[in-house]
Amino acid sequence: MVQTDISQLSRECNEWRERLHSYRDEFNQLQRRLQQAASKSLSKQQQADLEHCQNQLHIQLINIHDLKQSVKAHDKQIQFEVSGNDGHVSDDTLAYHEHLYEDYQHLEQTLSDLRHEVNSFIGNI
Repeated sequence: MVQTDISQLSRECNEWRERLHSYRDEFNQLQRRLQQAASKSLSKQQQADLEHCQNQLHIQLINIHDLKQSVKAHDKQIQFEVSGNDGHVSDDTLAYHEHLYEDYQHLEQTLSDLRHEVNSFIGNI
C-alpha cells in the first residue's frame, strides 16, 4: 500500500464531479436549443445534421452520468480504504484514480468538440 495525500484524491474527485455536473447542465441546455432549431424549416441535410447532434448529445449525457457515478464510487472506495487501512490506499486504487483522470480528460475533449459542432450547426441555420 502507498501513503498518499488522501485529501488530494478526494478533492480531485469532488472537482471532477462538480465539473461533470456543470457539463450536464450545459449539454441539457444545448439539447433545448436543438429542440428549438427543430421547429424551423430545415433541409434534409440540416435535418440529418440535427438528428446527429441530438444523438451525440444524448450519448455524451449518458457518458457524463456514467463517469460521474464511477468517480463517486471511487471516492467512496478511497474513504473505505482509508478508514480500514490506517490512512492508506492500495496501489490498485491509485492506478484506478489515474485511469479515471484519463477518462475524464478524454471526455472533456469529446465534449469540447461536440459543443463546437452543435454551436456551429445552430449558428448556420
